[in-house]
Amino acid sequence: MNSVILHYQEIALKGRNRPYFIGKLVRNVRRQLADLDVKDVRALMGRVEVVLGATARYEEVSERLGHVFGVANYSKAGRVPLDIDAIGMAIIDDLAGHAPVTFRVNAKRGDKTFPMTSPQVEREIGARIVEATGWKVRLDRPDLTVNVELLHDQAFYSFGKTPGAGGLPSGVSGRVVCLLSGGIDSPVAAWRLMKRGCSVLLVHFHSYPFLSKASQEKVAEIAEHLTRYQMRTTLRLVPFGELQRQIVLSVPSPLRVVIYRRLMLRIAERIAHDNRARALVTGEVIGQVASQTLDNLSVIASATPMPILRPLIGTDKEEIVQEAQRIGTYEISIIPDQDCCQLFTPRNPETHARRRIVEEAESKLPIDDMVQAAIEGTEVQEFRFPKSVGSGQ
Repeated sequence: MNSVILHYQEIALKGRNRPYFIGKLVRNVRRQLADLDVKDVRALMGRVEVVLGATARYEEVSERLGHVFGVANYSKAGRVPLDIDAIGMAIIDDLAGHAPVTFRVNAKRGDKTFPMTSPQVEREIGARIVEATGWKVRLDRPDLTVNVELLHDQAFYSFGKTPGAGGLPSGVSGRVVCLLSGGIDSPVAAWRLMKRGCSVLLVHFHSYPFLSKASQEKVAEIAEHLTRYQMRTTLRLVPFGELQRQIVLSVPSPLRVVIYRRLMLRIAERIAHDNRARALVTGEVIGQVASQTLDNLSVIASATPMPILRPLIGTDKEEIVQEAQRIGTYEISIIPDQDCCQLFTPRNPETHARRRIVEEAESKLPIDDMVQAAIEGTEVQEFRFPKSVGSGQ
């Protein structure tokens, strides 16, 4: 068995745009496996085949494929001629080492000219397996499922399926900018947009040298981890401490947090325009902290005309924690750091800000100059996966 068969689901619904989505998926799979012994990645009828080289380890290939958005499921497979005897012999040979009590055969006939129907193939292959092994057939929840896929010039067989990451291939939905705090929420928000096919540029606001570089180091680790899903990531580290100090000197204490967030959005909007991004992304959740009441979210959003996507807005903390654990960012996010939100934080922040009052307070600030200073002081870090593959791959 020297192939891996990938199936997609949502892509199949794309009509005339389907070839574009499939092509993007194939390119992403190639890039994800670029430093492994993979001979070819090619689109077939309704599926994608990864042809493994002699030294490729399926366990490593499988782990990589689990990070590729657009894949519904995949399985290690064998390729054989489109002949029922050849299919049966190959399956029985490769079943050596398996010892299920029950099994079933699931056949799909992509080539309708094949002389046997799918149920007939299932019965024929199933009978041969019973004769060779003595296993019992069970159609409902068997210990092992033998999958047979009949195409127009070849057939594939596999044992079981591994769930994929789902979603849409990375890069098909355009670019967005995600405000990455280093906490639990925003990495999950970024991941959700990646899953919908967006290329996500990450922006982190820090307060160095007022605070340590811990938050910058932490978000760099998060960015590196998320790069396993989109393979190319840009992280922009924006100095924010001096801007916070200016706000403290000019703005009433309760309004500081709202104005911090409005200024962050303005800076992120500039970065988005410079990088041809179409929307901003945040990890905000209604009611989670003082700045995330409905009134405050409305006032904060009015700072920019750019669309703001909030994929976590209606979730609770436990749901976000569970997802962060599943995608692998949780253990990084809980590392202690000194986030810019800890600097100059008022004791009693406003929870029901009014836009007119906030804008009056902002009028005392040189907003355009502050945005420009932040852009000029921004540090850029680039991440690639696999690391050994250059940016030209």
